[in-house]
Amino acid sequence: MSVLVFADSSEGKFKKTAFEVVSYGKKVAEQLGSDLVVLTINGGDASELYAYGAEKVVEVKNDLTSFNAKAYASIIKQVAEAKGATTVIIDSSVDGLTVGPLVAVALEAGYASNAVALPSSTSPFVVKRKAFSNKGFNNTEISTEKKVVGVAKNSYGAHENAVSGAVESFDASLPELGVKSESISKATGKVTIADADIVVSAGRGLKGPENWGMVEELAEVLGAATACSKPVSDLGWRPHSEHVGQTGKPVASNLYIAIGISGAIQHLAGINASKVKVVINTDPEAPFFKAADYGIVGDAFEVVPQLVEKLKAFKQA
Repeated sequence: MSVLVFADSSEGKFKKTAFEVVSYGKKVAEQLGSDLVVLTINGGDASELYAYGAEKVVEVKNDLTSFNAKAYASIIKQVAEAKGATTVIIDSSVDGLTVGPLVAVALEAGYASNAVALPSSTSPFVVKRKAFSNKGFNNTEISTEKKVVGVAKNSYGAHENAVSGAVESFDASLPELGVKSESISKATGKVTIADADIVVSAGRGLKGPENWGMVEELAEVLGAATACSKPVSDLGWRPHSEHVGQTGKPVASNLYIAIGISGAIQHLAGINASKVKVVINTDPEAPFFKAADYGIVGDAFEVVPQLVEKLKAFKQA
């Protein structure tokens, strides 16, 4: 019996969530008295995972050049069966939420996504999860013999637990994929929303796309990703890839700064998992202030440049 963790990567580098799920899986394995096995698919340097408790790393190398849910699910199933894994742990990113159900079906396992804490009980197996668009939590019991758990980003965290690890190669077969990526275009030189610890977002309060320079400058100073509200992307001011909220990309950053965003319920639902929320808005009655940890009532065109100036001075000090 073992616990299998899938450590996701992109372009040969492990994502931050990979270290989070390995940390989580290490503790679950201890709870169950099981071995921990970490699976990587075309991943990075396995020794990076040793720092978080990965004693056994299974590497799968193949010709996949981009994410394919069907292929990833098949590989995870093959490794889980080969290693006798009764518990499979993945992340709850967009990709993870696509792969998780496929793995669960393949293994005839129960699946709980968006877990925010270690199992409160292993017999029965009960895990705390986000619910109602991050407005509440529930405790879910997985009663099947095999289990799949998806860990919510930035919920458990990455905890160093250095071990002396070993790597094993695994030759996994690929199913007929059905879908083939002809080309992939990615923004370069920018922090992605999925990987960002800090997100700077703006809305219609900026009045037009020509005013986005100060948002990008603030993001650059903070090492943050830029984002926007749905109306902004609908108007074509910013690319749809930057749209965050319930109908866009979910955000679970350590810091979320909202500039000129009133705070529609759909937007709040998508960013509510962020740990600290800062709002800059001229309207003191804007709904966002009720959800914010910190708020500034003021004109963004005055506040943001001053904030950038102060942050630059602080970094140079």
